[in-house]
Amino acid sequence: MTAGAWLPVAAGIVLLLLAWTAWTLTRLRRLEGRIERAWRALDTQLQRRAGLAEELAHNHPAALGAGRADRLAAAAALAREPVGGDRELAENAVGRELRDLPADLAGVPRALATDVAGTTTRVGLARRFYNDAVRDTRELRLRRLPRMLRLHAGRPLPRYFDIDDGLDRAAPSADGAAQPGR
Repeated sequence: MTAGAWLPVAAGIVLLLLAWTAWTLTRLRRLEGRIERAWRALDTQLQRRAGLAEELAHNHPAALGAGRADRLAAAAALAREPVGGDRELAENAVGRELRDLPADLAGVPRALATDVAGTTTRVGLARRFYNDAVRDTRELRLRRLPRMLRLHAGRPLPRYFDIDDGLDRAAPSADGAAQPGR
C-alpha cells in the first residue's frame, strides 16, 4: 500500500476510536445518573425504615419489651446519624434488630407491622438496584481501553453498599434452589 492509501485507513481507525469514546462517555454519564437515582431511592428507604423503627420503639415499647425497644431506638437513631460515617454498620444494626422481632407483636397495629416488613423488603431491593448500577459502572470503567484513555479518571470509583438485609438467604440460585446463609 502506498502512503496515500494508509491515510484513509488511519482516518477510519481514528474516527472509530472517537465514536467509541463518545459512546463510552455517554454510557458512563448515564450509569452515573443511574447510580445517583438508585442511591436516592436506597437512602429514602433506609430513612423510612429507621423512622418506622423509631416509631415502633417509642410508641410500642410494651409490645417489644423495654430492652429490645431501647436497642431498636438506639440503632434507628444511629442509622439516621452514623458515628464515624459508617452507615453500613449502623444499617446492619437496625436490620438485625428488626429481624430479631417476633412475627406477632401484640399491641402493635397491623398497618405498622406490615409497613415495617414492606420497607425492609424495599430496602433490600433498592440495595440490589444500587449495587447493580455500581457493578455496571465499575465493570465499564475498569476495562482496558477506558482505563488507558483515562475516561472518568477524575471521578472516584463508586462503592458497593453492602448490608445484611436478609434477602440473600431467600434468593434463589441459578439452579432455582434457595441459598441458605449466603
